[in-house]
Formats: sequence, C-alpha cells, structure tokens
Amino acid sequence: MSIRIIDSSTARQLPWKNGKGVTLELAIAPTDADLSNFEWRISSARVESAGPFSHYPGIDRSLGLLSGAGLRLNLPEQISLELDSHTPVVAFPGELDVQAELLDGPVQDFNLMSRRNRWQHRLEYRELQGQQWLDSSAVLFIYCCSGAGLTCASAETAPVSLNAGQGLLLEDEVGPWRLTSQGRSGLYLARLELASAGQEAIDLLSDNWV
Repeated sequence: MSIRIIDSSTARQLPWKNGKGVTLELAIAPTDADLSNFEWRISSARVESAGPFSHYPGIDRSLGLLSGAGLRLNLPEQISLELDSHTPVVAFPGELDVQAELLDGPVQDFNLMSRRNRWQHRLEYRELQGQQWLDSSAVLFIYCCSGAGLTCASAETAPVSLNAGQGLLLEDEVGPWRLTSQGRSGLYLARLELASAGQEAIDLLSDNWV
C-alpha cells in the first residue's frame, strides 16, 4: 500500500529511448527499473517536431494531450490516429512503427505504458466541477492537468490537494476516492490492473499489427 504526491516540476528528466527528445518520468515500477525492464511507466514529454516514436516491444501505450493543438500518429496499414481536444486519448501497441506529425506547433503529452503480459491499463480524460467518486484500482494515478486544482480523499485518508501539474499515485489503496474541485479542473486518470493468470491483455488496436 502506498500514497505519493508527484509534482511534474521536480520529476526527473530522461532522454527518449530513441534519443530525439526529453521525457519527464512521473512514476515507474519497479522504482529502480529502466526503459528495458519496467512493468509500467507514467511520463510526460514535449514534442517539438515530427518524427518516429520509440519502439517498445510487448508494451501497450496510451497517450493523452496536455497542451498544444495535437498530434497525428501515422501507423501501419495506412491507419492514422489524431490526438487533439476532441480526442484527448489514443492507444496503440508500442512495437508498431509510428510516425508523429504536429497538427499546429509543439505539444506536451501524457504517456501511460504497461507490459502487456503482466498488466492491463486504461487512460481517460475528465473535466471535474464539483464532486466525483472513483473506484480503486491496483494502481491509480490521478493527475491534475489544468484548472482550479482538486482535493482527493477517502474514508481512510486525509484530503490531499493537487494543483495543475501534480498527481496522486495510489498503489493497492482502498477506495472509493472522492474528488472535489471548487472550480473546473481537467484531469487524467491512469488505471492499472494485473492481467489474469495466463491471459495477455487484449491489444487496444488490431491483433493483425503485432
């Protein structure tokens, strides 16, 4: 069981796997893992030019948009995904050849990755005004990305306040969790659950690509 507040302003900066940019690593498991052996990883990166994404065989990826107009991701089989304000989350297998194009200038993204034969994950964007309740997960990361900030609390914990750029990482913590915002806040919710024994997570896109 673990509760941690994570601030993007103090996150460690690491080069991309392909060396073409810099990532803010918000959380990784195990904590001493690197890009070759992590179980799951949550990060943010600024994309300033078109180019290829790094290859991550056996990894499922979900990408969110923190700022900027967005990205077009060109995948095999002439498939394209657009990450923008209308579609703030896209998902794809990490081993694919992916070429990214900027829609209109640099963007800051939010990246959730997990090892397919061990974990299943889900990333979603929400706007919060007032109060919402969340069920718990094996791993739950609540990231406030914009707006007035929010407060997180459960029956077992004191309220924790988050400003934009801060997140709350909950591992094996009992919920439900109450989120409260006095204004309007944008947030990303990253959930991870261990995959069932002997069952791999289903690819979020076509099985024919892997």
